[in-house]
Parts: sequence; structure tokens; C-alpha cells
Amino acid sequence: MLLDTGANVTLVRTDLAQKLKENFIYTAPNISLKTATGEKAEIHGKLDAAIECGSRKFQHRIYVADITDPCILGLDFLQKFNFTVDLEKNEIRTGGEETPLFSASAEHSKLCSVLAKEKTIIPARSECLIQGVTEVSGKFRYAVTDFPSQVSQKGVLVAATLVDLKRETILVRVLNLDNKPKTVDKGAVIATCEPVVYIVSRPQEFSESLCLPLILENLEGLNEEQRTAVKELLQEFQNLFSTSDSDVGRCNMTQHRINTGNHPPIK
Repeated sequence: MLLDTGANVTLVRTDLAQKLKENFIYTAPNISLKTATGEKAEIHGKLDAAIECGSRKFQHRIYVADITDPCILGLDFLQKFNFTVDLEKNEIRTGGEETPLFSASAEHSKLCSVLAKEKTIIPARSECLIQGVTEVSGKFRYAVTDFPSQVSQKGVLVAATLVDLKRETILVRVLNLDNKPKTVDKGAVIATCEPVVYIVSRPQEFSESLCLPLILENLEGLNEEQRTAVKELLQEFQNLFSTSDSDVGRCNMTQHRINTGNHPPIK
């Protein structure tokens, strides 16, 4: 899909429009549009379709013509849905979402490799963070690391991680499943990066009042004044309590030991 701020209307290619299940509205044969090169292209019709951008869908009227690109997003679409075009960050924004833009030359090369910055030894049956650098920079900024298909190290897994490619060093989390250490040479491909399709900007919301579990609301042996004191205490230190099964943290104030006998622990 091509974004063209010089196009007054949004267009879709004829063969793709015929595959859509939307109602096709034929127009008069004498209606045409003028391209950037000054040539005329015949308009075959128009249709109302849902254009998916990020996680949202926008209902918009699209004109059907014989164009080279599958679809051209025009100025009418950007203005109707209040899109902001940021060429410095190479993205468009609307409704708190950011959608990255890619140049036409990078359309067929949306993957980039991450190379090991230094020679690293991964201990047996362990995971570690390897410092890496991108092979080619400037294609896109935010990406998700993935397991490289051309990797030669068997028994090594790469975790999918959101990374910022603008940073000098990219940390890649790898896991060695083998019983022997693995050596990653400097310059070796340790991961591939796929661009982030869209970014949702949502500020973290904090609740002013703590919702107490039912068991704490009905404490036996406490009068109303004591219940109020307990509730105020929990509200004051509510950030110290877990609110769900997924709300977990880590503390290093206390260390616990587990006797595993003759079986060494797995890192």
C-alpha cells in the first residue's frame, strides 16, 4: 500500500477491487484522473471498503482504476481521519497509534539481521544476553527479534523481543539447550528483525482507590474504625501488592536456598 500525499483521492487497483466483496459502483466512462506524470487514467468505478491501518479499520470510499500499486492512500483519507504524517520519524499517527512508513525501495527488504558485536560463549543449558548490531540501519526503527533461518548453531533459541534499532547496541536473549557451551563468533548472525506494524500509545493508568478482595472487606474481629484503618493502610501501599496472577515482581531482600542434592541446578 502506497501513501501519496500528492494524490487527492484514494485508489485501488482494478483486479483487487474485483476480488473484494464490497458493492462495486460503476461510474460514467468519461471520468478519468490525471497522474503525477500528466497522463490520464480511466476510473472504472468506486466502492466503500474498510481500510485496516494498525489495529483500527476505517470505512472509506475508494476509486477503482488501472494503477501499478495495489492501493494508494490519498490526501482525502488522511484528512478525513485526522492522520498526522511525520517524515522525521517515518510514521503516520492517529488516535494514539503510530504506523511506521517504509520507502518503496525497502518494500522487498523488510528484514534485517543482527550481528554479534563481540565473541560470546553461551554456557551449557543456560540463557544469556548477547550484544548485537544491525547489519543495515535506517530501514525502520522498532522491530521484533526472531530466530534466523540461516543460523548455524543448532540447539540455540532466540527470544522474540521488542527492540529499538536506533540504539548502538541491541540486546538479544538466547538460550543454549545443549549440554556443551556454544561459541558465537563476532559478526555472526544471531537474530533477524521484523518491523513493528503499529504502535499503540496508551499512558499507564493508576487507580486512586484499591479494590479490596471480599475476604478483606469482611474481616471478622475488627470494628468499623479498624476496618477503615486497614483499608487506608492498603491504599497507601497498594503498589506493593499484586492485583492479579500476572502482576508479579522480584525482590532481592531475601534469598532462599533449595537443596537439590547431587543434581546441579539448571540456569
